[in-house]
Amino acid sequence: MEKAELISLLEKWSSKLRITPAWDVRLQFVEDRDWRKTGDIKIDCDDRKAIVLLNMVNPKQENLEEIIIHELLHLKMYPLDQVTESLITSNFKEGTAEYDFAYTQFFTALEQTVEEFAKCFLLEFGENKNLSFGRCSQQKSYHELFDGLKNLE
Repeated sequence: MEKAELISLLEKWSSKLRITPAWDVRLQFVEDRDWRKTGDIKIDCDDRKAIVLLNMVNPKQENLEEIIIHELLHLKMYPLDQVTESLITSNFKEGTAEYDFAYTQFFTALEQTVEEFAKCFLLEFGENKNLSFGRCSQQKSYHELFDGLKNLE
């Protein structure tokens, strides 16, 4: 997909998700082969600015529209993200099992929720309704998970 098309998608989704005009959002293309993510977002709440980063060299997902939606939804959920993270850090000592459990559970749930919302919006309003299976294709199959385990019989 061309960079101009991706910028148009960012503008479309920023408006559809009611992020703009309250926020200034721009797209930054990452062309570093060592960058392992497909997308990310940087947020400055005080200045109400955000930068959505997109991996243009080796993205792990096929549908960059889905990634744009996903990252913008992180911006929408950022206040909840910050409150929950503050509750974890103020109630558990970093490095303890309790802290690690709460932190992992929260961020796993956050990512799953953001991705589920992204899929819903994409399937209802997206230009490219094809979901990305890039991460899934890298996972072991169900059968492969059992390779090397001892037989219980």
